[in-house]
Amino acid sequence: MTAGALVSGDVEHMRVSRVTISDVTFAADLSGALFWEEQRLLVVSDLHLEKGSSFATRGVLLPPYDTIATLDRLAAVISRHNPRIVIALGDSFHDRTAHERLSAEDRDAVAALQTGRDWIWISGNHDPMLPRDLGGTIADEVAIGPITFRHEPTGAPGEVAGHLHPKARVSARGRSMERRCFVSDGMRAVMPAFGAYAGGLSIRDAAFARIFPKNGFVAHLLGDRRVHAIAASRCY
Repeated sequence: MTAGALVSGDVEHMRVSRVTISDVTFAADLSGALFWEEQRLLVVSDLHLEKGSSFATRGVLLPPYDTIATLDRLAAVISRHNPRIVIALGDSFHDRTAHERLSAEDRDAVAALQTGRDWIWISGNHDPMLPRDLGGTIADEVAIGPITFRHEPTGAPGEVAGHLHPKARVSARGRSMERRCFVSDGMRAVMPAFGAYAGGLSIRDAAFARIFPKNGFVAHLLGDRRVHAIAASRCY
């Protein structure tokens, strides 16, 4: 596996690669977040908070720790980049009532993450009616310079979206590996799901062909210690 455009420097810097979208360069963090340094803007997508408790209501029992695990990872990436703006790119909550199941400790954790910065919740298909008692502002999409942040990808130039939970499988050194990934062709990007229990959709699915019609896109795989840029044609 060949690492692409890795940032040189210490171990922390090895956690990111560079992704350019409509002439804007983002740091693709190993956590699955994007950071726009010029704007000090951090983007995460598809947190799917309280997915475990949602499954429990249907009799599917999972360890009830996905929300705290996701918020802990989010706290770590916020600490690394110290953004002034955070955009949660839709499906932050797994269902329409998930926010009501947040514990008091989880609500306090969200409030702590928002302290001292602007926070924008983008509505998604899982959470079209976002709660107004968790701080921040609510929007359907946000445009900053040449970049538009929205939940569901349309394929428009300058778009950063989520929704599809991209993952890719590659072969390296005689073994197969499947990982979440960013997907970009330089003009638009789809982000990986950030949530602990969020699933994934293969980048070979037809949904990605509709967004990236020329099939010349790159999968930025979240590896063990770094982000690897792999041509989509090498993934399966």
